[in-house]
Amino acid sequence: MKDKFLLNLLILGLLVAGNVCQEEPLTVDEDDDGVVVESEDAEDFIEYKSPVPEPGKFYFAEHFDDKAEFEKKWVKSRAKKEGIDEDIAKYDGLWAVEEPMKSILRDDLGLVLKSKAKHAAIASRLTKPFVFADKPLVVQYEVTWQDGQECGGSYIKLLSSGKDTADLAQFQDKTPYTIMFGPDKCGNDAKLHFIFRHINPINGTITEKHSKKPKDRLEEPFKDKQPHLYQLVLRPDNTFTVRVDHNIVNEGHLLEDFQPPVNPPKEIDDPTDKKPEDWDERERIPDPEARKPEDWDEDAPPQIPDPNAVKPDGWLDDLEEMIADPDAKKPDDWDVDIDGEWEAPLIPNPLCEKAVGCGLWKAPLVKNPDYKGKWRAPYIDNPNYKGKWSPRRIPNPDFFEDLHPFKMTTISAVGFELWSMSGDILFDNLVISDDETVVRDWAAQTYDLKRKQIDRQSETLVQRIVNYTNANPWLWAVYVVAIGLPITILLYLCCSPSTPKKEKTEHHKKTDEPSHDDADHHQHAELDDPLAPSSDNEADAADEVDDDDDRERNSDPDNSEDAEEVQAPVERTPEPATRKRRARKD
Repeated sequence: MKDKFLLNLLILGLLVAGNVCQEEPLTVDEDDDGVVVESEDAEDFIEYKSPVPEPGKFYFAEHFDDKAEFEKKWVKSRAKKEGIDEDIAKYDGLWAVEEPMKSILRDDLGLVLKSKAKHAAIASRLTKPFVFADKPLVVQYEVTWQDGQECGGSYIKLLSSGKDTADLAQFQDKTPYTIMFGPDKCGNDAKLHFIFRHINPINGTITEKHSKKPKDRLEEPFKDKQPHLYQLVLRPDNTFTVRVDHNIVNEGHLLEDFQPPVNPPKEIDDPTDKKPEDWDERERIPDPEARKPEDWDEDAPPQIPDPNAVKPDGWLDDLEEMIADPDAKKPDDWDVDIDGEWEAPLIPNPLCEKAVGCGLWKAPLVKNPDYKGKWRAPYIDNPNYKGKWSPRRIPNPDFFEDLHPFKMTTISAVGFELWSMSGDILFDNLVISDDETVVRDWAAQTYDLKRKQIDRQSETLVQRIVNYTNANPWLWAVYVVAIGLPITILLYLCCSPSTPKKEKTEHHKKTDEPSHDDADHHQHAELDDPLAPSSDNEADAADEVDDDDDRERNSDPDNSEDAEEVQAPVERTPEPATRKRRARKD
């Protein structure tokens, strides 16, 4: 009975625990007709509002949530690429402002490159030009590869101020830019570009400077189809930091971590210097005094037939291993002029199946002990060695020293000029500022909310239970009672030692006299089960009747001797003996 009670309590606890640990909390609403409607908890949806740029803090801020405003600010390119076929030279890629394919935040729109395998370009003016002076440049935007990415770029260009960028409708690959920043991938080659164009202060030529590659691998953002945040911070002290999803993936210095370097070397190799004809660069040479030994046989083969090999007995030299198939017949459509003379296909010789071997026997090849190969003179140190020749160094006529490469060409516009083999690339929340704090706050109102919503949607059952319980701490007490108590009881039932039952031994007596074992057996039987029926019930009933007779006799003084005789045995005697003794007294 005890075990059944504990088991029922355990099952009840587990049922209560399962009832409490629901996957998603639901709110219950009641409509006008009294019908109960279950709806998802409002906490599952994060409220989003389009961020409002603080006046004077941004040089550019775009959330793409206002389609009418987007049409006013952005200009689609109508240019053509130079030097390629007319059919593919047009910038005819399609752009659209729309919701993501997988909605994350309500009323959150983005700029989507709809087409693939087409040139596409779009640009917009900054609120005010960014002049590289004494404030940092902070650029940040989001990219979502909604269909993944096989080959193509998703970078932005910060267009240089000047007459070549006056008409954004002519934005193309040749349009001057100051900085190009963002991800790019083709095949297994994933990149994160940071390129700036440097102007030579001597001759005015422009050279692209490419930053070193990030140490971390950046393939995952191209595959997971989720939003990713890219940020570039460029400071007046010539240092830079690149972050992806708030994590630093690259950092360095404009003068140290770019190729080619900003400043050319002070000295260069003299282009007119030539190596002397007698200059010997060989460190070691074959010994000119060495001679090939007379017994050196260069013609000896590396392997020879084993001289100790013996042809096995029963080898059939006169039989071929393969013979023409005797059952084969020339096809009816065989044309000798086209197909040549017909020959039956070869099959294994059936006579060789049980033989040791057939055909011409040849001894197996073994390594030739006399083989030495081609003789070559040993090498010695070259007495005429003069070292590696290099031209003399001269001052670099094109040398200059720019210690402030941060002071780049002023930026007046921003744009996307792309070609991609994947469509539906979504861009969002593009901002340019000189304050990292306001850019971080913008991300908190946009990208961080998306990540929070994504994490909430991808929570496991256990995570949902923990989060819901943290919001309702009283549930911990329920878990302790509903889960902890049944487990404790289960452990107690499994681990508590069981009391072994004493075996009942059957005693065989040779006489009718009462014995000590009879009394012990009777007492143990009563302790084990006081309600169990006894095999001596009839004898006990007879004893009760006889005891009443004995009490009557004991009340008579004349019968005292008989009373002593009856009361003498302390232990109960078996039924047959008692009946016989009392029968004689009667």
